[in-house]
Amino acid sequence: MSKKVYVESEFAPLKRVILSQSEFIFPKTLKDTEFLAEEAIQHFSEVRGKNFKDVFPKEYEQWLTERENLKTVLEKYEVEVILPRTLTDFEIELGGDDGCSNFFSRDPFFTISELVIEGSLRFPHRRNEILPIRNILEEEASRNDMYYVAIPKPDISMSIDSPKGPFIEGGDVLVYGKTVFVGNSGLASNENGHQWLRNLLKHFGINVVSVPLAKDVLHLDCALSLVRDGLMIVCEEALLEGIPKELSHWDKIQIQKEEIAHLAANGLPVNEQVYILDPFFEKIGKQLEDRGIQTEYIDFSISRSLGGSFRCSTQPLLRV
Repeated sequence: MSKKVYVESEFAPLKRVILSQSEFIFPKTLKDTEFLAEEAIQHFSEVRGKNFKDVFPKEYEQWLTERENLKTVLEKYEVEVILPRTLTDFEIELGGDDGCSNFFSRDPFFTISELVIEGSLRFPHRRNEILPIRNILEEEASRNDMYYVAIPKPDISMSIDSPKGPFIEGGDVLVYGKTVFVGNSGLASNENGHQWLRNLLKHFGINVVSVPLAKDVLHLDCALSLVRDGLMIVCEEALLEGIPKELSHWDKIQIQKEEIAHLAANGLPVNEQVYILDPFFEKIGKQLEDRGIQTEYIDFSISRSLGGSFRCSTQPLLRV
């Protein structure tokens, strides 16, 4: 029987993928207000505790269209697209003052080789994002030859916001055969999460390479995209110890630090010949096309405004 769950690399042909829903409930309280402008605080007071679709109905419809357009392009390349369920009323209520979300399937779990791994998310409002996806993973585990495991629940003995973790988020995990690159900026995955993943993957002959990130970069996939074997999109300034030696000889399409916030490196390889990108980054697209890669453009401006783009919105089950 052919494999149904296996990820060989970031750019191996995508065959099966979980595509995010579009749900976000704003938190009721705002932390770290000392870093925000008065205008931002005032704007927050108008949306606190509300559902994004109720506050911004026009933008919500555009958000749904963006995801549907991505689904259409993926299916054009014969990718099986799987959608999680939506949040239940209880899950929304459970979010409490922190709010809740169900909008980026990349982070709550990730697939490495034949392992599906539930992660552990740093922000409290995101910690239950795995729940709308879990039934899919349970069904896959019961039908397929795969491992399904989860990192331990983060230590909250002293505080819900304790940095101890362990934390590991899918946006920090890039797969390249028997090497896995894992980002660490202090905002998402942490060293305790890295060590847990090392201890697990060594039993499968897989090496974990830690990639320290600038402290204002959320995930590794905001600064690095493995487009095909030997080609990357990268912001070198965001990688505190430079490009990992395993990738140092690769051809590089360089982006600037300020482009990270717009998700310039968060495109999605369908395979080694096709890459999905927002038309906002046409400059990158032309450089890809100069290297023989076909670029599929999809406007993803609403998704990007919420902090994630094509890679964030997808998590592969099968890339071989």
